[in-house]
Amino acid sequence: MRNVNVALIPIALLSSIGYQAKAETAKVKEEHPNILFILADDLGWNDLGCMGSKFYETPNIDSLAATGVKFMSAYSACTVSSPSRSSIMTGQYTPRHGVTDWIGEKSGEDWRKMKRNSKLLPADYNWCLPEEEYTIAECLKDNGYTTFMAGKWHMGDPKTWPEDHGFEISVGAGGMKGGYFAPFNNPKLPDNEPGENLSMRLGKETIKFMEEHQKTNPDKPFFAYLSFYAVHGPIQTNQKYWSYFRDKAEKMGIASNGFKIDRTLPVRQHQDNPVYAGVIKEMDDAIGMVLNELKKLGLDKNTLVIFTSDNGGVTSGDNYSTSLLPLRGGKGRQWEGGIRVPLIYSYPECKAGTTIDTPVIGTDFYPTILDYAGLKLHPEQHKDGVSIMPLLNGKNIKPRTLFWHYPHYGNQGGEPSSIIRKGDWKLIYYYETAHSELYNLAIDLGENEPLNAQYPEKVKELEAELMQWLKDVNAQKPVADPLYSPVKEAAVKNNWHTKVLKQQEKLRKDMLNKNWKPNETWWDSMITID
Repeated sequence: MRNVNVALIPIALLSSIGYQAKAETAKVKEEHPNILFILADDLGWNDLGCMGSKFYETPNIDSLAATGVKFMSAYSACTVSSPSRSSIMTGQYTPRHGVTDWIGEKSGEDWRKMKRNSKLLPADYNWCLPEEEYTIAECLKDNGYTTFMAGKWHMGDPKTWPEDHGFEISVGAGGMKGGYFAPFNNPKLPDNEPGENLSMRLGKETIKFMEEHQKTNPDKPFFAYLSFYAVHGPIQTNQKYWSYFRDKAEKMGIASNGFKIDRTLPVRQHQDNPVYAGVIKEMDDAIGMVLNELKKLGLDKNTLVIFTSDNGGVTSGDNYSTSLLPLRGGKGRQWEGGIRVPLIYSYPECKAGTTIDTPVIGTDFYPTILDYAGLKLHPEQHKDGVSIMPLLNGKNIKPRTLFWHYPHYGNQGGEPSSIIRKGDWKLIYYYETAHSELYNLAIDLGENEPLNAQYPEKVKELEAELMQWLKDVNAQKPVADPLYSPVKEAAVKNNWHTKVLKQQEKLRKDMLNKNWKPNETWWDSMITID
Protein backbone atom coordinates (compact mmCIF):
# COMPACT_ATOMS: atom_id res chain seq x y z
CA MET A 1 0.00 0.00 0.00
CA ARG A 2 1.26 3.47 -0.85
CA ASN A 3 2.37 5.52 2.18
CA VAL A 4 0.54 8.77 2.80
CA ASN A 5 2.12 11.76 4.50
CA VAL A 6 -0.61 12.86 6.87
CA ALA A 7 1.09 16.23 7.34
CA LEU A 8 0.36 17.05 3.69
CA ILE A 9 -3.37 16.37 4.01
CA PRO A 10 -5.37 19.56 4.56
CA ILE A 11 -6.89 19.90 8.01
CA ALA A 12 -10.33 20.43 6.51
CA LEU A 13 -10.04 17.13 4.67
CA LEU A 14 -8.93 15.34 7.85
CA SER A 15 -11.95 16.78 9.64
CA SER A 16 -14.14 15.62 6.80
CA ILE A 17 -12.67 12.12 6.99
CA GLY A 18 -13.14 12.06 10.77
CA TYR A 19 -16.74 13.24 10.48
CA GLN A 20 -17.47 10.62 7.85
CA ALA A 21 -15.95 7.87 10.02
CA LYS A 22 -18.09 8.93 12.97
CA ALA A 23 -21.15 9.00 10.74
CA GLU A 24 -20.39 5.49 9.51
CA THR A 25 -19.96 4.29 13.11
CA ALA A 26 -23.25 5.87 14.11
CA LYS A 27 -24.93 4.22 11.13
CA VAL A 28 -23.57 0.79 12.07
CA LYS A 29 -24.72 1.17 15.68
CA GLU A 30 -28.12 2.37 14.56
CA GLU A 31 -28.55 -0.58 12.23
CA HIS A 32 -27.27 -3.15 14.75
CA PRO A 33 -28.62 -2.34 18.21
CA ASN A 34 -27.56 -3.97 21.44
CA ILE A 35 -29.78 -6.77 22.74
CA LEU A 36 -30.43 -7.29 26.46
CA PHE A 37 -32.46 -10.45 27.01
CA ILE A 38 -33.62 -10.93 30.61
CA LEU A 39 -35.02 -14.35 31.49
CA ALA A 40 -36.66 -15.18 34.81
CA ASP A 41 -36.92 -18.79 35.95
CA ASP A 42 -40.41 -20.06 36.90
CA LEU A 43 -41.97 -16.58 37.10
CA GLY A 44 -45.73 -16.79 36.66
CA TRP A 45 -47.94 -14.90 34.20
CA ASN A 46 -49.40 -12.60 36.84
CA ASP A 47 -46.51 -12.53 39.32
CA LEU A 48 -45.77 -8.89 38.40
CA GLY A 49 -47.45 -5.68 39.44
CA CYS A 50 -47.91 -4.71 35.79
CA MET A 51 -49.61 -8.06 35.18
CA GLY A 52 -52.11 -7.63 37.97
CA SER A 53 -50.47 -8.83 41.19
CA LYS A 54 -51.53 -6.88 44.28
CA PHE A 55 -49.08 -8.70 46.55
CA TYR A 56 -45.73 -8.94 44.75
CA GLU A 57 -43.86 -5.70 44.08
CA THR A 58 -41.88 -5.24 40.88
CA PRO A 59 -41.44 -1.47 40.30
CA ASN A 60 -38.50 -1.81 37.92
CA ILE A 61 -40.12 -4.41 35.69
CA ASP A 62 -43.36 -2.40 35.83
CA SER A 63 -41.43 0.66 34.66
CA LEU A 64 -40.00 -1.35 31.78
CA ALA A 65 -43.55 -2.31 30.78
CA ALA A 66 -44.70 1.31 31.04
CA THR A 67 -41.99 2.37 28.58
CA GLY A 68 -42.38 -0.68 26.36
CA VAL A 69 -44.82 -3.18 24.89
CA LYS A 70 -46.55 -5.78 27.07
CA PHE A 71 -47.98 -9.06 25.74
CA MET A 72 -50.96 -10.61 27.47
CA SER A 73 -50.99 -13.92 25.53
CA ALA A 74 -47.30 -14.79 25.48
CA TYR A 75 -46.31 -18.45 25.79
CA SER A 76 -43.23 -20.44 26.64
CA ALA A 77 -42.52 -23.35 24.29
CA CYS A 78 -42.84 -25.85 27.15
CA THR A 79 -44.17 -26.16 30.68
CA VAL A 80 -40.65 -26.71 32.09
CA SER A 81 -37.30 -24.99 31.70
CA SER A 82 -34.71 -26.91 29.64
CA PRO A 83 -37.05 -27.42 26.65
CA SER A 84 -38.32 -23.84 26.64
CA ARG A 85 -34.79 -22.43 26.97
CA SER A 86 -33.64 -24.62 24.09
CA SER A 87 -36.52 -23.30 21.99
CA ILE A 88 -35.48 -19.71 22.74
CA MET A 89 -31.97 -20.52 21.56
CA THR A 90 -33.03 -22.42 18.42
CA GLY A 91 -36.38 -20.98 17.33
CA GLN A 92 -37.76 -24.53 17.18
CA TYR A 93 -40.51 -26.47 18.92
CA THR A 94 -39.26 -28.97 21.48
CA PRO A 95 -39.71 -32.20 19.43
CA ARG A 96 -37.37 -30.81 16.76
CA HIS A 97 -34.37 -30.17 19.03
CA GLY A 98 -35.28 -33.16 21.17
CA VAL A 99 -35.02 -31.53 24.62
CA THR A 100 -38.55 -32.27 25.81
CA ASP A 101 -38.03 -32.41 29.58
CA TRP A 102 -35.85 -30.66 32.14
CA ILE A 103 -32.39 -32.10 31.77
CA GLY A 104 -31.74 -34.58 34.53
CA GLU A 105 -35.23 -36.03 34.87
CA LYS A 106 -35.58 -39.78 34.41
CA SER A 107 -37.35 -41.36 31.44
CA GLY A 108 -38.11 -44.79 30.02
CA GLU A 109 -37.73 -47.66 32.49
CA ASP A 110 -35.57 -45.45 34.73
CA TRP A 111 -38.77 -43.56 35.53
CA ARG A 112 -39.81 -46.38 37.84
CA LYS A 113 -37.07 -45.26 40.24
CA MET A 114 -39.19 -42.19 40.97
CA LYS A 115 -41.80 -44.53 42.53
CA ARG A 116 -44.70 -42.63 41.02
CA ASN A 117 -46.29 -45.90 39.80
CA SER A 118 -47.76 -44.13 36.78
CA LYS A 119 -49.47 -45.71 33.80
CA LEU A 120 -46.84 -44.65 31.27
CA LEU A 121 -43.08 -44.61 30.86
CA PRO A 122 -42.06 -41.11 29.74
CA ALA A 123 -40.34 -40.68 26.39
CA ASP A 124 -36.56 -40.45 26.18
CA TYR A 125 -35.12 -37.04 25.30
CA ASN A 126 -31.87 -35.22 24.52
CA TRP A 127 -29.83 -34.37 27.62
CA CYS A 128 -28.14 -31.43 25.95
CA LEU A 129 -28.82 -28.86 23.28
CA PRO A 130 -27.66 -30.54 20.03
CA GLU A 131 -24.32 -29.25 18.80
CA GLU A 132 -25.58 -28.87 15.24
CA GLU A 133 -28.20 -26.28 16.18
CA TYR A 134 -27.25 -22.75 15.08
CA THR A 135 -28.29 -20.76 18.15
CA ILE A 136 -29.29 -17.11 18.28
CA ALA A 137 -26.02 -16.43 20.15
CA GLU A 138 -23.97 -18.04 17.38
CA CYS A 139 -25.86 -16.14 14.72
CA LEU A 140 -25.38 -12.78 16.44
CA LYS A 141 -21.72 -13.55 17.08
CA ASP A 142 -21.23 -14.31 13.38
CA ASN A 143 -22.80 -10.95 12.60
CA GLY A 144 -20.33 -8.94 14.68
CA TYR A 145 -21.96 -9.05 18.11
CA THR A 146 -20.09 -9.62 21.35
CA THR A 147 -22.07 -12.32 23.16
CA PHE A 148 -22.34 -12.52 26.94
CA MET A 149 -24.31 -14.64 29.36
CA ALA A 150 -24.81 -14.45 33.13
CA GLY A 151 -26.72 -17.05 35.11
CA LYS A 152 -28.63 -20.24 34.52
CA TRP A 153 -27.96 -22.34 31.42
CA HIS A 154 -29.56 -25.81 32.02
CA MET A 155 -29.24 -26.90 28.40
CA GLY A 156 -26.69 -29.61 28.88
CA ASP A 157 -24.32 -28.60 31.65
CA PRO A 158 -21.82 -30.02 32.25
CA LYS A 159 -21.86 -31.77 28.86
CA THR A 160 -22.14 -28.52 26.94
CA TRP A 161 -21.76 -24.99 28.24
CA PRO A 162 -22.82 -21.59 26.87
CA GLU A 163 -19.34 -21.24 25.34
CA ASP A 164 -20.14 -24.27 23.17
CA HIS A 165 -23.19 -22.53 21.72
CA GLY A 166 -22.04 -19.05 20.79
CA PHE A 167 -21.42 -17.17 24.03
CA GLU A 168 -17.94 -15.67 24.15
CA ILE A 169 -18.23 -14.74 27.83
CA SER A 170 -20.19 -16.73 30.40
CA VAL A 171 -20.45 -16.43 34.18
CA GLY A 172 -22.60 -18.25 36.69
CA ALA A 173 -23.83 -21.17 34.59
CA GLY A 174 -22.76 -23.78 37.14
CA GLY A 175 -26.03 -24.12 39.06
CA MET A 176 -27.36 -22.87 42.40
CA LYS A 177 -26.40 -25.66 44.79
CA GLY A 178 -25.47 -23.07 47.40
CA GLY A 179 -28.80 -21.28 47.19
CA TYR A 180 -29.56 -17.59 46.79
CA PHE A 181 -26.86 -16.33 49.15
CA ALA A 182 -23.08 -16.83 49.02
CA PRO A 183 -21.26 -19.12 49.27
CA PHE A 184 -22.84 -20.14 45.94
CA ASN A 185 -20.94 -23.42 45.41
CA ASN A 186 -20.94 -22.56 41.71
CA PRO A 187 -17.83 -23.48 39.66
CA LYS A 188 -18.71 -20.73 37.18
CA LEU A 189 -19.23 -18.00 39.79
CA PRO A 190 -16.46 -17.42 42.37
CA ASP A 191 -17.67 -16.06 45.69
CA ASN A 192 -17.03 -12.41 46.47
CA GLU A 193 -18.58 -11.30 49.75
CA PRO A 194 -20.27 -13.60 52.29
CA GLY A 195 -24.04 -13.57 52.10
CA GLU A 196 -24.13 -11.87 48.69
CA ASN A 197 -27.48 -12.26 46.90
CA LEU A 198 -27.35 -14.35 43.73
CA SER A 199 -29.70 -12.18 41.68
CA MET A 200 -27.79 -9.02 42.58
CA ARG A 201 -24.52 -10.73 41.75
CA LEU A 202 -25.72 -11.70 38.28
CA GLY A 203 -26.89 -8.12 37.78
CA LYS A 204 -23.46 -6.83 38.80
CA GLU A 205 -21.74 -9.24 36.41
CA THR A 206 -23.94 -7.94 33.59
CA ILE A 207 -23.10 -4.34 34.51
CA LYS A 208 -19.40 -5.21 34.62
CA PHE A 209 -19.66 -6.66 31.12
CA MET A 210 -21.44 -3.58 29.73
CA GLU A 211 -18.91 -1.20 31.29
CA GLU A 212 -15.93 -3.13 29.98
CA HIS A 213 -17.55 -3.49 26.58
CA GLN A 214 -18.04 0.28 26.37
CA LYS A 215 -14.38 0.84 27.16
CA THR A 216 -12.92 -1.71 24.78
CA ASN A 217 -15.53 -2.09 21.99
CA PRO A 218 -17.81 0.96 22.07
CA ASP A 219 -18.66 0.67 18.38
CA LYS A 220 -19.49 -3.03 18.48
CA PRO A 221 -23.03 -4.21 19.42
CA PHE A 222 -23.56 -6.77 22.15
CA PHE A 223 -26.01 -9.52 23.01
CA ALA A 224 -26.33 -9.87 26.79
CA TYR A 225 -28.36 -12.81 28.08
CA LEU A 226 -29.15 -12.27 31.76
CA SER A 227 -30.65 -15.55 32.88
CA PHE A 228 -31.71 -15.44 36.53
CA TYR A 229 -31.98 -18.48 38.78
CA ALA A 230 -34.78 -16.59 40.48
CA VAL A 231 -37.52 -17.38 41.14
CA HIS A 232 -36.85 -21.12 41.01
CA GLY A 233 -36.93 -23.15 44.21
CA PRO A 234 -35.63 -23.66 46.78
CA ILE A 235 -36.87 -20.14 47.43
CA GLN A 236 -34.88 -18.01 49.90
CA THR A 237 -34.97 -14.33 50.81
CA ASN A 238 -33.61 -12.00 53.48
CA GLN A 239 -35.34 -11.24 56.77
CA LYS A 240 -36.16 -7.65 55.79
CA TYR A 241 -38.14 -8.64 52.71
CA TRP A 242 -39.81 -11.59 54.43
CA SER A 243 -40.97 -9.36 57.27
CA TYR A 244 -42.26 -6.68 54.89
CA PHE A 245 -44.31 -9.11 52.80
CA ARG A 246 -45.50 -11.11 55.81
CA ASP A 247 -46.96 -7.91 57.24
CA LYS A 248 -48.45 -7.04 53.86
CA ALA A 249 -50.14 -10.44 53.63
CA GLU A 250 -51.62 -9.92 57.07
CA LYS A 251 -52.97 -6.49 56.11
CA MET A 252 -54.52 -7.95 52.94
CA GLY A 253 -56.13 -10.73 54.95
CA ILE A 254 -54.78 -14.26 55.36
CA ALA A 255 -57.19 -16.97 54.21
CA SER A 256 -57.69 -19.92 56.54
CA ASN A 257 -56.94 -22.44 53.77
CA GLY A 258 -54.35 -21.99 51.06
CA PHE A 259 -54.57 -25.05 48.78
CA LYS A 260 -56.99 -27.05 46.69
CA ILE A 261 -56.53 -30.44 45.04
CA ASP A 262 -56.64 -30.16 41.26
CA ARG A 263 -56.65 -33.70 39.85
CA THR A 264 -53.17 -34.61 41.05
CA LEU A 265 -51.43 -32.30 43.55
CA PRO A 266 -52.54 -29.53 45.92
CA VAL A 267 -52.50 -26.14 44.15
CA ARG A 268 -51.85 -22.82 45.86
CA GLN A 269 -54.89 -20.52 45.80
CA HIS A 270 -53.47 -17.20 47.04
CA GLN A 271 -50.50 -14.96 46.35
CA ASP A 272 -49.44 -14.70 49.98
CA ASN A 273 -46.01 -16.37 50.14
CA PRO A 274 -43.68 -13.81 51.78
CA VAL A 275 -40.49 -15.70 50.92
CA TYR A 276 -41.42 -15.98 47.24
CA ALA A 277 -42.37 -12.30 47.22
CA GLY A 278 -38.90 -11.51 48.54
CA VAL A 279 -37.21 -13.56 45.82
CA ILE A 280 -39.19 -11.64 43.19
CA LYS A 281 -38.28 -8.31 44.81
CA GLU A 282 -34.57 -9.18 44.86
CA MET A 283 -34.68 -10.05 41.17
CA ASP A 284 -36.52 -6.81 40.43
CA ASP A 285 -33.86 -4.89 42.39
CA ALA A 286 -31.15 -6.48 40.23
CA ILE A 287 -33.03 -5.66 37.02
CA GLY A 288 -33.43 -2.06 38.15
CA MET A 289 -29.70 -1.84 38.77
CA VAL A 290 -28.93 -3.14 35.26
CA LEU A 291 -31.45 -0.85 33.56
CA ASN A 292 -30.10 2.17 35.45
CA GLU A 293 -26.57 1.34 34.32
CA LEU A 294 -27.79 0.90 30.76
CA LYS A 295 -29.15 4.45 30.91
CA LYS A 296 -26.08 5.81 32.69
CA LEU A 297 -23.86 4.46 29.89
CA GLY A 298 -26.16 5.94 27.25
CA LEU A 299 -26.89 2.46 25.91
CA ASP A 300 -30.65 2.75 26.42
CA LYS A 301 -30.83 4.81 23.23
CA ASN A 302 -29.72 1.85 21.15
CA THR A 303 -30.77 -1.30 23.02
CA LEU A 304 -33.65 -3.72 22.66
CA VAL A 305 -34.62 -5.04 26.10
CA ILE A 306 -36.70 -8.21 26.35
CA PHE A 307 -38.05 -9.59 29.61
CA THR A 308 -39.86 -12.92 29.98
CA SER A 309 -40.00 -16.21 31.92
CA ASP A 310 -39.02 -19.71 30.83
CA ASN A 311 -42.37 -21.25 31.88
CA GLY A 312 -45.31 -20.73 34.20
CA GLY A 313 -45.08 -20.12 37.92
CA VAL A 314 -44.96 -22.92 40.48
CA THR A 315 -48.43 -23.43 41.94
CA SER A 316 -47.92 -27.08 42.89
CA GLY A 317 -44.88 -29.28 43.45
CA ASP A 318 -41.40 -27.85 44.12
CA ASN A 319 -42.02 -25.01 46.59
CA TYR A 320 -45.73 -24.46 45.90
CA SER A 321 -44.73 -20.80 45.56
CA THR A 322 -47.55 -18.85 43.94
CA SER A 323 -51.11 -18.69 42.66
CA LEU A 324 -51.86 -17.80 39.05
CA LEU A 325 -55.62 -17.57 39.27
CA PRO A 326 -57.66 -17.03 37.16
CA LEU A 327 -55.31 -19.28 35.14
CA ARG A 328 -55.49 -22.96 35.96
CA GLY A 329 -52.37 -24.89 36.92
CA GLY A 330 -48.76 -23.76 36.77
CA LYS A 331 -45.28 -24.97 35.88
CA GLY A 332 -45.19 -28.55 34.59
CA ARG A 333 -48.93 -28.64 33.95
CA GLN A 334 -50.82 -28.58 30.69
CA TRP A 335 -53.17 -25.69 31.41
CA GLU A 336 -52.57 -21.99 30.78
CA GLY A 337 -50.77 -21.50 34.08
CA GLY A 338 -47.99 -23.80 32.88
CA ILE A 339 -47.28 -22.12 29.55
CA ARG A 340 -48.55 -18.53 29.66
CA VAL A 341 -45.78 -16.14 30.74
CA PRO A 342 -45.11 -12.42 31.13
CA LEU A 343 -43.42 -10.77 28.14
CA ILE A 344 -42.18 -7.21 27.68
CA TYR A 345 -40.31 -5.62 24.78
CA SER A 346 -38.78 -2.19 25.31
CA TYR A 347 -36.76 -0.23 22.77
CA PRO A 348 -36.28 3.43 21.80
CA GLU A 349 -38.81 3.52 18.94
CA CYS A 350 -41.61 1.59 20.61
CA LYS A 351 -44.98 3.07 21.49
CA ALA A 352 -44.72 3.16 25.27
CA GLY A 353 -47.45 1.49 27.29
CA THR A 354 -48.81 -0.63 24.45
CA THR A 355 -50.61 -3.88 25.32
CA ILE A 356 -50.95 -6.67 22.75
CA ASP A 357 -53.31 -9.66 22.99
CA THR A 358 -52.11 -11.60 19.92
CA PRO A 359 -50.64 -15.00 20.96
CA VAL A 360 -46.85 -15.26 20.59
CA ILE A 361 -44.44 -17.99 21.68
CA GLY A 362 -40.83 -18.54 22.73
CA THR A 363 -39.74 -19.71 19.28
CA ASP A 364 -40.40 -16.15 18.02
CA PHE A 365 -37.49 -14.50 19.83
CA TYR A 366 -34.84 -15.68 17.37
CA PRO A 367 -36.36 -14.22 14.17
CA THR A 368 -37.67 -11.14 15.97
CA ILE A 369 -34.23 -10.21 17.31
CA LEU A 370 -32.67 -10.68 13.88
CA ASP A 371 -35.43 -8.65 12.25
CA TYR A 372 -35.10 -5.79 14.72
CA ALA A 373 -31.31 -5.78 14.29
CA GLY A 374 -31.65 -5.60 10.51
CA LEU A 375 -29.97 -8.95 10.02
CA LYS A 376 -30.74 -11.77 7.61
CA LEU A 377 -33.28 -14.28 8.88
CA HIS A 378 -32.47 -18.00 9.02
CA PRO A 379 -35.82 -19.74 8.46
CA GLU A 380 -34.09 -23.10 8.05
CA GLN A 381 -33.07 -22.79 11.71
CA HIS A 382 -35.85 -20.87 13.47
CA LYS A 383 -38.48 -22.74 11.47
CA ASP A 384 -41.13 -22.64 14.20
CA GLY A 385 -40.88 -18.93 15.00
CA VAL A 386 -41.94 -15.77 13.23
CA SER A 387 -40.81 -12.19 13.63
CA ILE A 388 -43.34 -10.28 15.69
CA MET A 389 -41.95 -6.91 14.61
CA PRO A 390 -45.22 -6.14 12.78
CA LEU A 391 -47.04 -6.44 16.11
CA LEU A 392 -44.50 -4.19 17.77
CA ASN A 393 -45.04 -1.68 14.98
CA GLY A 394 -48.81 -1.63 15.45
CA LYS A 395 -49.64 -4.04 12.64
CA ASN A 396 -50.73 -7.68 12.52
CA ILE A 397 -49.08 -11.01 11.86
CA LYS A 398 -50.64 -13.86 9.91
CA PRO A 399 -52.90 -16.07 12.08
CA ARG A 400 -51.20 -19.33 12.97
CA THR A 401 -51.59 -22.46 15.04
CA LEU A 402 -49.40 -23.01 18.11
CA PHE A 403 -48.26 -26.39 19.44
CA TRP A 404 -46.75 -27.95 22.58
CA HIS A 405 -45.53 -31.46 23.32
CA TYR A 406 -44.65 -32.78 26.79
CA PRO A 407 -44.52 -36.61 26.82
CA HIS A 408 -43.53 -36.67 30.50
CA TYR A 409 -44.91 -36.42 34.02
CA GLY A 410 -44.20 -33.09 35.67
CA ASN A 411 -43.15 -33.23 39.31
CA GLN A 412 -45.63 -30.37 39.69
CA GLY A 413 -48.51 -32.68 38.76
CA GLY A 414 -48.46 -32.38 34.98
CA GLU A 415 -49.61 -35.27 32.80
CA PRO A 416 -48.09 -36.50 29.51
CA SER A 417 -49.88 -34.46 26.87
CA SER A 418 -49.74 -32.49 23.65
CA ILE A 419 -51.50 -29.19 23.04
CA ILE A 420 -52.79 -27.20 20.10
CA ARG A 421 -54.09 -23.62 20.18
CA LYS A 422 -55.87 -22.28 17.11
CA GLY A 423 -57.57 -18.93 17.47
CA ASP A 424 -59.38 -18.99 20.81
CA TRP A 425 -59.64 -22.78 20.76
CA LYS A 426 -57.29 -24.91 22.81
CA LEU A 427 -57.23 -28.70 22.81
CA ILE A 428 -55.19 -30.85 25.21
CA TYR A 429 -54.55 -34.48 24.24
CA TYR A 430 -53.73 -36.85 27.13
CA TYR A 431 -51.57 -39.92 26.48
CA GLU A 432 -52.72 -41.87 29.53
CA THR A 433 -56.33 -42.02 28.37
CA ALA A 434 -56.07 -41.11 24.66
CA HIS A 435 -58.74 -38.48 25.12
CA SER A 436 -58.83 -34.70 24.69
CA GLU A 437 -60.16 -31.65 26.49
CA LEU A 438 -61.45 -28.76 24.39
CA TYR A 439 -61.56 -25.21 25.76
CA ASN A 440 -62.37 -21.79 24.38
CA LEU A 441 -60.03 -19.33 26.06
CA ALA A 442 -62.10 -16.30 25.09
CA ILE A 443 -64.94 -17.43 27.33
CA ASP A 444 -63.11 -19.74 29.76
CA LEU A 445 -59.58 -18.53 30.48
CA GLY A 446 -59.49 -20.71 33.58
CA GLU A 447 -60.19 -23.89 31.55
CA ASN A 448 -62.93 -24.91 33.95
CA GLU A 449 -65.37 -26.60 31.58
CA PRO A 450 -64.39 -28.77 28.57
CA LEU A 451 -66.57 -28.18 25.52
CA ASN A 452 -66.16 -31.60 23.90
CA ALA A 453 -69.87 -32.43 24.00
CA GLN A 454 -70.93 -29.11 22.54
CA TYR A 455 -68.34 -29.03 19.74
CA PRO A 456 -67.46 -32.61 18.68
CA GLU A 457 -66.47 -31.52 15.15
CA LYS A 458 -64.00 -28.99 16.54
CA VAL A 459 -62.46 -31.75 18.67
CA LYS A 460 -62.00 -33.94 15.58
CA GLU A 461 -60.55 -31.06 13.57
CA LEU A 462 -57.98 -30.04 16.18
CA GLU A 463 -57.06 -33.62 17.08
CA ALA A 464 -56.36 -34.37 13.41
CA GLU A 465 -54.21 -31.24 13.03
CA LEU A 466 -52.32 -31.99 16.25
CA MET A 467 -51.64 -35.61 15.26
CA GLN A 468 -50.36 -34.53 11.86
CA TRP A 469 -48.02 -32.02 13.47
CA LEU A 470 -46.69 -34.66 15.88
CA LYS A 471 -45.95 -36.88 12.89
CA ASP A 472 -44.30 -34.05 10.95
CA VAL A 473 -41.89 -33.22 13.78
CA ASN A 474 -41.23 -36.88 14.63
CA ALA A 475 -42.39 -36.39 18.21
CA GLN A 476 -41.36 -39.10 20.68
CA LYS A 477 -44.24 -40.41 22.78
CA PRO A 478 -44.60 -42.18 26.13
CA VAL A 479 -45.44 -45.88 26.21
CA ALA A 480 -47.52 -48.03 28.53
CA ASP A 481 -45.68 -49.48 31.53
CA PRO A 482 -46.34 -53.25 31.63
CA LEU A 483 -45.58 -53.20 35.37
CA TYR A 484 -48.22 -50.58 36.13
CA SER A 485 -50.26 -51.19 39.28
CA PRO A 486 -53.43 -49.12 39.75
CA VAL A 487 -53.41 -49.97 43.46
CA LYS A 488 -49.90 -48.55 43.93
CA GLU A 489 -50.73 -45.46 41.89
CA ALA A 490 -53.83 -44.86 44.01
CA ALA A 491 -51.67 -44.98 47.14
CA VAL A 492 -49.32 -42.33 45.70
CA LYS A 493 -52.21 -40.01 44.87
CA ASN A 494 -53.84 -40.57 48.24
CA ASN A 495 -50.58 -39.45 49.85
CA TRP A 496 -50.62 -36.28 47.72
CA HIS A 497 -54.20 -35.54 48.66
CA THR A 498 -53.72 -36.05 52.39
CA LYS A 499 -50.17 -35.91 53.75
CA VAL A 500 -48.74 -33.49 51.15
CA LEU A 501 -51.77 -31.21 51.42
CA LYS A 502 -51.41 -31.11 55.20
CA GLN A 503 -47.67 -30.42 54.95
CA GLN A 504 -48.16 -27.51 52.57
CA GLU A 505 -50.91 -25.95 54.63
CA LYS A 506 -48.64 -26.09 57.68
CA LEU A 507 -45.64 -24.64 55.83
CA ARG A 508 -47.76 -21.79 54.49
CA LYS A 509 -48.97 -20.88 57.96
CA ASP A 510 -45.47 -21.20 59.40
CA MET A 511 -44.04 -18.74 56.85
CA LEU A 512 -46.79 -16.26 57.73
CA ASN A 513 -46.13 -16.55 61.47
CA LYS A 514 -44.43 -13.49 63.04
CA ASN A 515 -41.89 -15.72 64.78
CA TRP A 516 -40.94 -17.85 61.77
CA LYS A 517 -37.22 -18.18 61.03
CA PRO A 518 -35.69 -20.59 58.47
CA ASN A 519 -32.32 -20.67 60.28
CA GLU A 520 -30.10 -18.45 62.42
CA THR A 521 -28.49 -16.60 59.49
CA TRP A 522 -31.52 -16.38 57.20
CA TRP A 523 -29.82 -18.54 54.56
CA ASP A 524 -26.54 -16.65 55.13
CA SER A 525 -28.07 -13.32 54.08
CA MET A 526 -27.32 -11.90 57.55
CA ILE A 527 -23.55 -12.38 57.24
CA THR A 528 -23.09 -9.92 54.37
CA ILE A 529 -20.09 -7.63 54.89
CA ASP A 530 -21.19 -3.99 55.07
